[in-house]
Amino acid sequence: MQNEPRVGCGAAIIADGRILLVQRRTMPEAGSWGLAGGKIDLFETALDATVREVREELGIDIEAPELLCFTDQIDRANAIHWVAPVYLVERFEGTPRNVEPEKHAAVEWFALDALPAPLTSATVQALAAWRRR
Repeated sequence: MQNEPRVGCGAAIIADGRILLVQRRTMPEAGSWGLAGGKIDLFETALDATVREVREELGIDIEAPELLCFTDQIDRANAIHWVAPVYLVERFEGTPRNVEPEKHAAVEWFALDALPAPLTSATVQALAAWRRR
């Protein structure tokens, strides 16, 4: 049970009208499609954590990420609260792949007008922020 919010990070990787999503194997939101990302380690900046998490999960190096929004995942019933900055990534080096199959069932590109379901809470919030740009 959490007694305070945890801090995560995410990357909305968008290119050619598509977004790169991972299908989560782990809680919270197991089975949902979401952004690459994870938790921020002690004394790590949010940007550094995002770069690290994307490299660890997808095997790519992101270039010029731009802060898109902050998301909140609040699940009172399960005593979960995450806060996460999400960065917009439109350029990267490498070919995305599932580097952590124990954490992700799949890594796939989806057209922004044909998204899978269910989406994680953070992904829904990030997409709303991206559409408002």
